[in-house]
Amino acid sequence: MTVRVVLRNECRRPRVMAILRITVLMMLVTGCSGNPARADEPGMTNMSPETTGYLARLLSRERPASDLLSGYYVLDGGDEALRIRAAMVDAAEYSINAQYYIWSDDRSGRYLAGRMIRAADRGVQVRLLLDDINLAPAAELMTLLDHHPHIEVRVFNPSDQRDGLGRWLSLIRDFQRINRRMHNKALIADGVAGIVGGRNIGDEYFGLHAERYFADRDIFALGPVVADMGAGFSAYWNSRWSLAISELYPSSPSAREVTAGLDALRSATREPGDWPFTIPETPEGARVELSQFVGHLQWAEGELVFDPPTEDMDEPADQPKLTARALYDLAQTAREEILIESAYLVLAEEQLAQLASLPAFDRLRIVALTNSLASNDLVTNHSAYARWRQAMLAKGIELYELRPEAPICLQWLKDRGFCDVGQVSLHSKSVVIDRETLVIGSFNVNLRSIYLNGETLLIVRSPELADQLATRLMQTIKPWNSWKVTLDEKGETLWQGSDGPFHNEPRVGWWRRFTSSVLSLLPIEKYL
Repeated sequence: MTVRVVLRNECRRPRVMAILRITVLMMLVTGCSGNPARADEPGMTNMSPETTGYLARLLSRERPASDLLSGYYVLDGGDEALRIRAAMVDAAEYSINAQYYIWSDDRSGRYLAGRMIRAADRGVQVRLLLDDINLAPAAELMTLLDHHPHIEVRVFNPSDQRDGLGRWLSLIRDFQRINRRMHNKALIADGVAGIVGGRNIGDEYFGLHAERYFADRDIFALGPVVADMGAGFSAYWNSRWSLAISELYPSSPSAREVTAGLDALRSATREPGDWPFTIPETPEGARVELSQFVGHLQWAEGELVFDPPTEDMDEPADQPKLTARALYDLAQTAREEILIESAYLVLAEEQLAQLASLPAFDRLRIVALTNSLASNDLVTNHSAYARWRQAMLAKGIELYELRPEAPICLQWLKDRGFCDVGQVSLHSKSVVIDRETLVIGSFNVNLRSIYLNGETLLIVRSPELADQLATRLMQTIKPWNSWKVTLDEKGETLWQGSDGPFHNEPRVGWWRRFTSSVLSLLPIEKYL
C-alpha cells in the first residue's frame, strides 16, 4: 500500500507520488472512518516479576548487594540479538510478552514464532502485541499463532478496513488517528529479563537478508528495571485501542490447517544449515547460553521511560511526548558532549532553539550520525532531514552520514561475505551524554518520535557502557565509514570522507537526488 510511505519509518519501497497524493488528500478529505477501539475496559494483566524459575534464580545469583541495580548488556550485532532473544524465549517458564512495530513473516520471524510456540507448548503464557500499520504481510502468521491455546495476539490502533481500496481510503480519512503508531519494541521473559531498543523482527535486522543490513542496537536487562518494561507493555496491551487479532480477521482456518501450520512453525526452529551463526536448540542449551552471557553484564542504575498510548486520538499532536521530554531533560545536564545516533534525524526550528538554550550549549560538542541518501532506505525520510540539514550545521552540530559500503560492517556481522556485496543502513537510536549516561530505545531524534509515535527509552547511568557506546560511534564516523557534512565558504553543503569532497549527495544517481530535493520543499517532516 502506497500509504505506508507516510506512516512507517521502516518501509522498503517508498513511493514519491504517494506523498504528493496524500498531501493533497489531507486537504480535501474530511470526516472520519469507523472507530475500532474497544468500548469496554479490559481487566489488567498481571505483569509482576516471577520470583521462582530459572531466570529469577539467575538474577538472584548474579546481582550485587543493591536491589536498585539492574544488569545491562548492549546488543549491537544482529546475530547476537537473535541468539539472546531465542535463549530468553526458551528459558521462560511463566510468561513471554512481546511488543513490536514490525514482525515479518520471513526466516527470522517464523523462527522466533516457532520458538514462541514451543514455549507455549510448555505452558508458558505468550502475548504478542503488534502495531497495525505493517501487520498485513504477517497477518496470516499472527492469526495462526493466536489459535494456540497459550498464545494471544492483539493489534494496536487498527484500521477499520483490512484490505483493498477501502483500507487505503480509511487511512486517509482517519489520517490523524492512523498516524499515532506504536513504535515501541520490547521482549520480556517472566518479568525478569527484557530487551528494548530499535530492532524489529525481520531478516534485515539480524544479518539474514541477502541485500540489506539494518545496523541496529538493543539493550538486554536483568533485574528491577524489567518491571517497568512490563508496565509499558501492559499499558498498550490493556489500551482500548488494542484489539484481538481474531476480531480483525474473523475467518478461521480449519483445525487441520491450524495443526499443520503450527507444526510447520515448530519445524522452522530447526536451525537452517546456511545461517552464519548458531543458536541453542533446546531450553537446556538456552540456559547454558544465558548463564555464560550474564557474566558480561554491567550493573548500574537505570530508568525506563515510555509514552503511554494516547486515549483521545482526536486531540492535537502538538506537544512533545514523555520520551521526548525525558531526553530533553537529560540533555540539560550535559556539560561537554552529546553524541547522537539516529536513523532518521530531524531537528526543526523549535528543537534547534531548545538546543541553543541548553545551559552548557556554548561549550558543548554535539555529534550526530545518521543515514546518507545512499544508505537511507527511505528517500522520503531523508528529504525531511535534508530540509533542516543546513540549519543543524549552522547551530554547530557535527553531522556524519553513514556510507552504504562502510567497512565497519565487518564488526557488525558474522557473515563477512555480505559485507562485500550488501548494503548497510543505520537503524539504531542511541544517545550518549558526557560518556557517563547512555540512552537506547525506539526513539528517532525526529519530529515523528517527538509528537506522534509511542516510543520507549532506557536510560542507563554507567560510565563503562557509555564509553563503550561512544567508542563504537566514534569508529563509525571515521572517514572510511561515514561522510562528514559541512558548509563550504559559500554556505553550500559539502561531504568529506576518504574519497571526497563531494558537492552533491554522494553515491546516488540524479533521480534520487532530485526526488529528495523536491520532497524537502514540502512541510511534511512531522509525518515522516
